[in-house]
Amino acid sequence: MEFWQAFRPGPGEPAPYDTTYPATMPDGTVLDLPLRDYGDIAVAGFIANQASFTVLRRIAGWMTEAARPLGAEVVVGLPTLGHSFAPLVAEGLGHGNWVAGGYSRKRWYEDRLSVPILSSTTPGERRLYLDPRMLHRLEGRRVLLVDDVISSGSSALAGLALLAAAGIAPVGLAVGMIQGRRWEASWPTGLPVVAAFETPVFQRLPGFGWGRSI
Repeated sequence: MEFWQAFRPGPGEPAPYDTTYPATMPDGTVLDLPLRDYGDIAVAGFIANQASFTVLRRIAGWMTEAARPLGAEVVVGLPTLGHSFAPLVAEGLGHGNWVAGGYSRKRWYEDRLSVPILSSTTPGERRLYLDPRMLHRLEGRRVLLVDDVISSGSSALAGLALLAAAGIAPVGLAVGMIQGRRWEASWPTGLPVVAAFETPVFQRLPGFGWGRSI
């Protein structure tokens, strides 16, 4: 099976699941996602920059509609996979551009506009940067943070910290997929998180496969 290339008619199959999870989309169709075995648990994976254009655009469209009530005036995309969605969401909201956070430090970047970042899928710590030449796009405006997935919440929290370093309090976070609810324990109270779709965390079942957990 080639993942992330096409939607199929729903409903999806019930548990137990072996290597694939049928994620239900807002229109009732199904997107088959690979299950990543983390030992005691498994999660459904989605890699935005490997998805077909059709899948990417439809998910971005659902993200846009979910985020529209937040009234954002500018979108900030988190690297790397959030960059797949951020320009499409910004365009869908009627914006003329967007702002990209990055891992690469350009010569004119400033240490004050950087924070450490950890990811549940990438080992090791990196730094997340905001281009100081983009601050004028953010100051005094309603800012929406965009990423591909929220899972543990570590990447999104780094994004919030980076915006805070720039004096920006965002109106919310928009993601393609909510991956379980582990992130809620550390998420700021009252800050909206909207998504195109949601998948659970899975626990290993006795004998065979995975079942929904949270």
